[in-house]
Amino acid sequence: MTEISTTKAKTGVEGLDDILAGGLTRRHVFLLEGAPGTGKTTVAIQFLLEGAANGERCLYITLSETEEELRDSARSHGKDIDGAVEIFELVPPESLLDADQQQSLLYSADLELGETTKLIFQAFERVRPHRVVIDSLSEIRLLAQGSLRYRRQILAMKHFFSRSDATVLLLDDMTSDAADKTVHSVVHGVIHLEQLAPEYGSERRRLRVLKYRGQAFRGGYHDVVIRTGGLAVFPRLRAVEHRTGFARTILQTGIAALDKLLGGGVDRGSSTLLLGPAGTGKTLFSLQFVKAAVERGERAAIFIFDEELGLLFSRTRAMGLDLEGMRDKGLVHVEQLDAAELSPGEFTQRVRDRVASFDAKTVVIDSINGYQAAMPEENALVLHMHELLQYLNRQGANTFITVAQHGLVGDMKSPVDVTYLADTVILLRYFEAQGRVRRAISVIKKRTGPHEETIREYKIGETGLTLGDPLSDFQGVLRGVPEFVGDQPLLPTLREDGSHS
Repeated sequence: MTEISTTKAKTGVEGLDDILAGGLTRRHVFLLEGAPGTGKTTVAIQFLLEGAANGERCLYITLSETEEELRDSARSHGKDIDGAVEIFELVPPESLLDADQQQSLLYSADLELGETTKLIFQAFERVRPHRVVIDSLSEIRLLAQGSLRYRRQILAMKHFFSRSDATVLLLDDMTSDAADKTVHSVVHGVIHLEQLAPEYGSERRRLRVLKYRGQAFRGGYHDVVIRTGGLAVFPRLRAVEHRTGFARTILQTGIAALDKLLGGGVDRGSSTLLLGPAGTGKTLFSLQFVKAAVERGERAAIFIFDEELGLLFSRTRAMGLDLEGMRDKGLVHVEQLDAAELSPGEFTQRVRDRVASFDAKTVVIDSINGYQAAMPEENALVLHMHELLQYLNRQGANTFITVAQHGLVGDMKSPVDVTYLADTVILLRYFEAQGRVRRAISVIKKRTGPHEETIREYKIGETGLTLGDPLSDFQGVLRGVPEFVGDQPLLPTLREDGSHS
């Protein structure tokens, strides 16, 4: 056989080689299992085409699909396997399909299993491949008609392949006996694919490596998508693996009163949570940090779950912030996301890509409410956000996330509590005074240094955000109905320039 590299056999699947610490160990047998529709055939084709691109001979032995179906599957992803992959379509001998010629003294299953194995070995000897896919084991399990006989057959195949230089991938659709773990103990590694059906939105797929002998791998579940071009895996993020060095400087917002409230600004490499009911200006405050970053000569990335981009561009332009122009100049990346179609792993990967390739130093996620819709449960949201925020902090990026609380005034409730994850928490509130609905802002937490403990009124006008002096003569502002405790009971009116009348 042609000499091949002793390095691992790359799978050709984006993200999967990272989980497998480089790929599949050569000259071993691996199992890829999953229910129909999880993407096994797609992975198998990518695995063989990766080998063919490296000059390796590749063989696809199919017991369940026809050769034409395999070619159609490859073409649907824009791939051509003609000439690159040898396909051997294994069908039972004609004598076994003819009732008049079936044996009466021997069970037909005995003949079929032996004949099937013989044909597999003959195809292998003829091609002498470096990579082999056998699709699927369910057909062999049915022919074996028993766990013991099935195990013996798998062992016989393993020993046969071990005498060659081939890396073998066995596919199992788990249709005949999903609880049968016979192959798990025999093969070198097991990759499990799942498909989930949420109550709303498209199906969700995920992958987990159950076993890999003699090799550390990235455990747990990893989100998977199938799109034109093949299957892609989004490895679970571990922030501890991505530590970098940077100077922790103080970054100002461009609004003097807001900087005072924040104790001078926000620290580089920190996360800020903007918390408040709908309409208080959480998005606008986060965009103020984006504007300040662009003015410093940095780039920013904005991920929008809740608002249509055209409307966002229109209303920010009316306030003197040309967000669309920043995007067109390549200063800001703005992306609208559909929570019903996006897995949390894919979202995390998109953020990482923008930090790595776009060099974004400011990241806005608006809002966690929309991001939560992409999560199977609240606990998973907190874990995902913890790793993502830690990763961004360690890249020297500043993250601004918004959470819309339920209610307008009085007692507020959040759909999920992520206040302990953020380094800084900015609280926005409505309050009623003199027959008018007004807004107040306060900083309730800052890990990286001191901050003002006051409450300031702010206004959203044609020129953007305006913050006033601290409301020192009133209490109960955050409850929604302030009480006067000073000498002048009239609450001053905030002007556009930040002064009071």
